[in-house]
Amino acid sequence: MNDSVLSMRLSSIQGLPKLPVPDLQQTLDMYLNCMKHLVSDEQFRRTKSITEKFGAPGGVGDLLQKKLLEKREAKANWVYDYWLEDMYLNNRLALPVNSSPTMVFPKQNFRAQSDTLRFAAHLISGVLEYKCLLDGHALPMDYARGQLAGTPLCMEQYYRLFTSYRLPGPKTDTLVAQKSSVMPEPEHIIVACKNQFFVLDVVINFRRLNERDLYTQLQKIRKMAESEEERLPPIGLLTSDGRTEWAEARSVLVKDSTNRDSLDMIERCLCLVCLDEPCGLEMSDTNRALMMLHGGGKNKNGANRWYDKPMQFVVGADGCCGVVCEHSPFEGIVLVQCTEYLLKYMIGSPSKLVRAASVSELPAPRRLRWKCSPEIQACLTASADKLQRQANRTLISVQQLVENLDMNVYKFSGYGKEFIKKQKMSPDAYVQVALQFAFYKCHGRPVPTYESASIRRFQQGRVDNIRSSTAEALAFVKAMTDNKCSLTDAEKMERLWDAVKAQTNYTILAITGKAIDNHLLGLREIAKELNLEKPEIFTDETYIISNQFILSTSQVPTTVEMFCCYGPVVPNGYGACYNPQSGHIIFCVSSFRDSPETSSDMFVKTLVECLGEMQDLCQICNTQAKPCNSAERTEDASKAVKNGRTT
Repeated sequence: MNDSVLSMRLSSIQGLPKLPVPDLQQTLDMYLNCMKHLVSDEQFRRTKSITEKFGAPGGVGDLLQKKLLEKREAKANWVYDYWLEDMYLNNRLALPVNSSPTMVFPKQNFRAQSDTLRFAAHLISGVLEYKCLLDGHALPMDYARGQLAGTPLCMEQYYRLFTSYRLPGPKTDTLVAQKSSVMPEPEHIIVACKNQFFVLDVVINFRRLNERDLYTQLQKIRKMAESEEERLPPIGLLTSDGRTEWAEARSVLVKDSTNRDSLDMIERCLCLVCLDEPCGLEMSDTNRALMMLHGGGKNKNGANRWYDKPMQFVVGADGCCGVVCEHSPFEGIVLVQCTEYLLKYMIGSPSKLVRAASVSELPAPRRLRWKCSPEIQACLTASADKLQRQANRTLISVQQLVENLDMNVYKFSGYGKEFIKKQKMSPDAYVQVALQFAFYKCHGRPVPTYESASIRRFQQGRVDNIRSSTAEALAFVKAMTDNKCSLTDAEKMERLWDAVKAQTNYTILAITGKAIDNHLLGLREIAKELNLEKPEIFTDETYIISNQFILSTSQVPTTVEMFCCYGPVVPNGYGACYNPQSGHIIFCVSSFRDSPETSSDMFVKTLVECLGEMQDLCQICNTQAKPCNSAERTEDASKAVKNGRTT
């Protein structure tokens, strides 16, 4: 059964509706409303004229809208394929930093190598338990939280966690799903250790390995990896390259049958477990985030990865642990639910290891072999150089990737979501307004902003975009930053309310399938399918600007101690992931050092100040919440800068 058939079956069992196609005129009106304050008056007048022509009765917009409505009738989700290709598969950038998010676990205190392997064995046991839930379709149904809470959500993304693979292509990648009717379910994981790859069978003679046996096998792998004579080239580096370059290298690799067999074992495995060497850095939140995102480059653990696999569990000897996620099969909330299950399993299910060696005679894990022609050696050298030397987007930069990524993971302790709820505001909307405030204060202008919004209320639902840079948010931040502003605190508070309400209203539109980004994408792509000339609305400068997300944001809340982080999506932009808790908020802000416009430390420092100013305003107008000492806030802002520095 292929992936789309399975997902249609799952969705139909759940009785979920199909994603609607929004009204064309509503989308065009919203598009103009979203962009009016983000472009010049002259550019906006041009865009308005082009948009009105596109949406005129009997015009090209009408034709494309009708075709989209027909597609909705024929498919489980009319935008799914368009969105997957546009967001991920057509993107030619390297996966680390540019695409793959990570979950960073609490720092572990491993005293010896045996502690590291015990942790890894316990983690693998949790993965196998979770896989059993998936195989038995015993995973509890997810229900929406936050806005419009209680609605059942599509569960099909979970079934790609351990059964999919992103295959590189010269022009576009392919998301490959295991087809259980064609080949057996995978019963092995791949362990990466010292840049070598080993097959660890988790089912032997129809019996799942217990934790003691897993530990024994990991000990064997560690010993095999230590052998200098057996060590092979770091093939994993190839997966860190640009997608076209990796596709070309892979086409050379598969000419040899040994390489084909090794690739097949990796591509069909459940997941990877990466046993990392100590990185030599202080284990701050910021440094652990950096190590998860890029492994520290070729001289640390950057080659101890296989970035095409959706789930790579990293267990570092220095206690740096987490998950690296290939994002195309599923969204962040699915990653969170899975990793929370695993961490809770490890806390609530004590390790079943005994100190004695396993009595069972287990076959030794197998080292994957590679035949490296001079051509492959050249590819490896180039990939290593790019990982170490390329900046995020171009091959001509001489800056190191590991030095170019500017990350600041900061725990804001001034208040958390409980204070915001006491103001009768949505915590997510409030934080989004704070991010707009901070960006404007740093850069003096509003910019197109992306906030992912789940559309899992619908069959095969993934995400749409909440455009957080609203006119109302701009009015609020101008009121807060204009020294000549004569508005009273009550009037500023009214503008804050307007901004939060606008954000909340757009969120509701997005999660109910009525936002503009997916709709515009569908109209653009169906014009291409019909071999029509690209409509002018999609070549217009405003549309191009609208898709340059200088501020890329996401709320990733957790119920256990961990946090999510990712890189920016444009060279002069920020990635801003946040995790609101009752009494604090964790912010993970990323940017690129080679951009003269951005600084993660500056942004976080300003964000702390803005959150303080918003709290002050709320307290002046609403006395319910406990005030925060201003001296503590100044200290917070100072810590924000220090926390971002790599030691």
